[in-house]
Amino acid sequence: MDITLLYFDGCPNWQIADRRLAQIAADRPDVHVTRHRLETVEEAERVGFHGSPTILINGVDGFAARDAPVALTCRLYTTPDGLAGAPTLDQLRALVGRA
Repeated sequence: MDITLLYFDGCPNWQIADRRLAQIAADRPDVHVTRHRLETVEEAERVGFHGSPTILINGVDGFAARDAPVALTCRLYTTPDGLAGAPTLDQLRALVGRA
């Protein structure tokens, strides 16, 4: 399974997501995580970037709403504890499990 973490340097939340994805990859040898840093609005538009961090599992953003704007910005996720800058470890594990 391929997981791509899309981010831009101006948003600190990608590092939280990166650590959580590393935990999942350590438990699942079939998971391969790559990181892709975006640098321009044009690149964000080209890849359908809905904010940092964006997590693609086999090319699909399982957290994006249909009307989510494409933008070079930080992203918020709805978690059991309220809005956060990254999905929880449990949310990521559930998404990986469904893929």
